[in-house]
Amino acid sequence: MKRILIKVMLLTLPVMVQAQAKFETAHEAVGNMQLGWNLGNTLDSNSGDVNNMWIEAWTNRKPADYETAWGQPVTKPELMKMFKEAGFNAIRVPVTWYPHMEATFKSVKWDNAKQALTTWDMANDLGTKVDAEWMKRVREVVDYVIGQGMYCILNVHHDTGASNTAWLIADDGVYKKERSRFEALWTQIAEEFRDYDEHLLFEGYNEMLDTQRSWCFASFAANGGYNASIAKSAYSGINSYAQSFVDAVRATGGNNAQRNLIVNTYGSCSGSGTWNSHLQDPLKQMKLPEDAAKDHLLFEIHSYLDVKNLNNAKKEVDQMISDVKTNLMAKGAPVIFGEWGTSTENGYENYRSNMLAFARYFVQQATINGIGTFYWMGLSDGNHRSVPEFNQKDLVEALRTGYYAKGGDETAVTSQESTLQAHSDIYDLKGRKTGPNAAPRKGLYVVRSGGKGRKVLAK
Repeated sequence: MKRILIKVMLLTLPVMVQAQAKFETAHEAVGNMQLGWNLGNTLDSNSGDVNNMWIEAWTNRKPADYETAWGQPVTKPELMKMFKEAGFNAIRVPVTWYPHMEATFKSVKWDNAKQALTTWDMANDLGTKVDAEWMKRVREVVDYVIGQGMYCILNVHHDTGASNTAWLIADDGVYKKERSRFEALWTQIAEEFRDYDEHLLFEGYNEMLDTQRSWCFASFAANGGYNASIAKSAYSGINSYAQSFVDAVRATGGNNAQRNLIVNTYGSCSGSGTWNSHLQDPLKQMKLPEDAAKDHLLFEIHSYLDVKNLNNAKKEVDQMISDVKTNLMAKGAPVIFGEWGTSTENGYENYRSNMLAFARYFVQQATINGIGTFYWMGLSDGNHRSVPEFNQKDLVEALRTGYYAKGGDETAVTSQESTLQAHSDIYDLKGRKTGPNAAPRKGLYVVRSGGKGRKVLAK
């Protein structure tokens, strides 16, 4: 019996040590996450309209019904392996929770007379407890990411936003009403993942908007383009949600006592642009939550710029980063672009060269200034994720060049090991020189050759 007890203690020791290990700081995490990508339109899929709850009306509401509702396949671990091998080291996993929080949809049915679905009474038909089957699937996808040694950001996604199914609104009154539900949700998520190590980060909420559903800055959609009272309540509400999120997670203990946590500005706004004097308000009004764990909080913003004029787009990036450093990073926490991309109105093919050059520049400048980047959704889309394969290979190369070679206008080239052997100056991704003719270890490498400082990515 004594021998069995000792054996059990030895088997459980690594887990105990891991749980007590000191987590890396938020600043360290941003550097270690390197390139990031969003698993978008997947676990975040939802009906999004109380007047047309089509997923609930026409499916069995299994996890796969939601996961595939917006045109993406069921996620497989091979997809994460592909991203890891391509040089990415972090995946943001957006999750929408409201359809899985004791929600019942008995009232959602087809009305023959109106030829429409009946309205779902969300206000009185939403609970707090997360469905076990949904939580299990979320955990499986998180494990796909963590299993590749990558970082994973898990969030609360389309429970916010402009749709009428959003129950998290940036407003003091709504916060008071939904606080207990919000904290209960995060308590469940935090308890489910309490023993995960520093590779898992939590993001409290996505693009939370005010009662007017204003983008760009609070109360922009109000009469006159600004309302001081609405704006004050919105920014106060955002800071209250952020503090509740931190408090709820920390209270669950274990590794959550020091886990790196992410809070978004109002609407995840980046302050980009000069066309209105209130654009910087989301950055200026955002507070760093109080936290007993020092340097374990991050700020998140989003950015989607028009690249029709490449020079103007680059200038806007420069100004945006400067403003972010002054008005957000100066508060004492690092920043990530949890989502970024380009304006879709111009079309990928119409401005392909601009998009590629912009992508290299955006990642390069963000990285130089200590800001993390998570590209929104593309790269591998639809059925391509099932193969898996990249359907935007040139964009993948542009992102890799921008990050690893730090060469915003240079081209990334995939080379064979034999090609690498021909170069004398080979560096791994941490900048360590491998020496002439040294066999490169597994992964991506930066090769400086030709006497001109040219940098090439190789796999």
